[in-house]
Amino acid sequence: EETNLPDPDGKPADMTKPIQVYILLGQSNMLGFGKIAGDKDGTLENAVKAKKLYPYLVDDAGNWTERKDVRNVRVMGSGTGGMRGFNNEWMTIKGNIGPEIGIGHHVGHATGAPVMVLKSCIGNRSLGWDLLPPGSEPYEHGGKTQPGYRGTPDDPGGDTGGDMSKGWYAGCQYDGDIAAAKKVLENLDKYYPDAKEYEVAGFFWWQGDKDMRNAAHFERYEKNLIQLIKALRKDFDAPDAKFVSASLGQTKKGSKGGDGQILDAMEAVSKSKDPELEGKVGFVYTHPLSKGGSSSGHYSGNPETYQNIGEAMGKAMVELLQGQ
Repeated sequence: EETNLPDPDGKPADMTKPIQVYILLGQSNMLGFGKIAGDKDGTLENAVKAKKLYPYLVDDAGNWTERKDVRNVRVMGSGTGGMRGFNNEWMTIKGNIGPEIGIGHHVGHATGAPVMVLKSCIGNRSLGWDLLPPGSEPYEHGGKTQPGYRGTPDDPGGDTGGDMSKGWYAGCQYDGDIAAAKKVLENLDKYYPDAKEYEVAGFFWWQGDKDMRNAAHFERYEKNLIQLIKALRKDFDAPDAKFVSASLGQTKKGSKGGDGQILDAMEAVSKSKDPELEGKVGFVYTHPLSKGGSSSGHYSGNPETYQNIGEAMGKAMVELLQGQ
């Protein structure tokens, strides 16, 4: 489906309004491995110049456009509380890309306020263990007790209190990703010049590769995803924040494997009649948008996959925002 976004006008946003922050979470899909340079198929330069895709990404002179109303920030937090910074600039094409470009252009175009796209994630992390959200209780699976939030395999009902001295615990990466995102927001004007206040308007979630290999995790995915939404809203004081998830690109609807159960879980949450969720959760079925490869192989770095899915996620968020 064609995306008819105009080229960004280069104007700054209305800074009298709070920054609308969108937090991007997940595993390596969300990190982004979309290749930029080169004239061969499978690069963004080829997609834009030869195939004339995503015209809003280049200006008439063939240079990458820049959105002066959308700030692109990416950080990576560790379980130990450390943080590395990767991106902190107006949205343009730089380095590899993930879905944040399509997301940022759609949400930026639809929003009459400054926007920050804030990505805080790392690869190879599961919702059922590394990213397990606060409020998750221990549960039985196959005769074994699985840890609740901040529990460990040896002490599933325990609470490490976020202390890593005994090693990794359930939710350790959730704690790391959230702490890193909060650090950015605590230093808001370092990441969005002249910003005074913000509100977290929504969350984007592209994940599932690790959970699909573990039945104790994929069978629990729907319950964990609902808990994740509730925990994130509480952590960022954003009770009405919208949430958009995307399936794994290789997974077809109807798949009977763990990956299919994760797709079904995401779709079910987006159709939930729970008043906390109804009309506030979107879902993107990505298989038709994906250009081959799989999540574990980073879709062979094909930027069209990341762009198509980012655009679809951005559109889904805009629909939720406009449905209010």
